[in-house]
Amino acid sequence: MIVYGINPVLEALRAGRVKALRISSRDDDRMRELLAFASTHGITPERVTNDVLTRQSKGGVHQGVVADVDEGSEYSIEDLVSGSRSEPLILVLDGIEDPHNLGAILRSADATGVDGVILQARRSAARSGVAAKASAGAMAHVKIAQVVNIARALDELKGLGVWTVGLAGEAPTPYDAVDFASPTAIVLGAEGAGLRRLVREKCDLMASIPMQGHVGSINVSVAAGVVLFEAVRQRRRGKTPVRDGGSDG
Repeated sequence: MIVYGINPVLEALRAGRVKALRISSRDDDRMRELLAFASTHGITPERVTNDVLTRQSKGGVHQGVVADVDEGSEYSIEDLVSGSRSEPLILVLDGIEDPHNLGAILRSADATGVDGVILQARRSAARSGVAAKASAGAMAHVKIAQVVNIARALDELKGLGVWTVGLAGEAPTPYDAVDFASPTAIVLGAEGAGLRRLVREKCDLMASIPMQGHVGSINVSVAAGVVLFEAVRQRRRGKTPVRDGGSDG
């Protein structure tokens, strides 16, 4: 897989997934940081022209660097659930076909500490340089399980004790009334079309994000961030608050 841009390539380096690195003549602090990191990992970059980088990134904003990246380990649904650090929090994407949306969702998934993302092999945006760029490099760190059928994946999650919550604009239950502190999979549908009928029927609960303005919906990547951070808020509730470390005397 080709990944381009300073942040995506730097995160791929941190994840140990870069196999080859090509750079232009760019010389600034950010590029020097990237090259220093590459050097400590035994990777020697090849210097090429900007035209070569533009061609390899298919016209994307490469910022003077392109890398060949290993797509990473393959995970099963059971791997995601059993590998969770506490109560599993999983994201399931049903037909997200825009790579920019996929990248933005993966960025939120990484920011909220999601235990993994489930994608369908077909009818899903590819894990490409475009998605990696939109994720600001988060794609290198998020565990992804690719499945043949999302509806069957929801059945498997239920068998593993994970509650499945689908998002739909017309659902009567608001998202912040849902208990996300228990093992949960949040299910998001395609841009515009939303969840497919069978996937919707497989969800344990449907929830919505109430709209206060004139437009009746928000972008799917924004919806993912809203609900994921609500899950994090609920899971932080009840923890001992951080106190001032100073002494009284």
